[in-house]
Amino acid sequence: MRLDKFLKVSRLIKRRTLAKEVCDQGRITINGQVAKAGSNVKAGDELVLRFGQKLVTVRIDDVRDVVRKEEAATMYTIVSEAPVS
Repeated sequence: MRLDKFLKVSRLIKRRTLAKEVCDQGRITINGQVAKAGSNVKAGDELVLRFGQKLVTVRIDDVRDVVRKEEAATMYTIVSEAPVS
């Protein structure tokens, strides 16, 4: 699944266009590599997202095309949250 679509479906980022913009700014990495919006993600990948002054590391547990709002948080596990130094 494309990274921008995963971010939207999992509700880590609200809109796919916003997810694409964040990727284009280089604020997301997949397994340590700067990611583009079209990069493929799979279960087991580790994402690091920079939201303002915070770094959030998540591990992808499940990849699904459609998911209900209540189940979106089951697609990933938050590994760590830290302030940007």
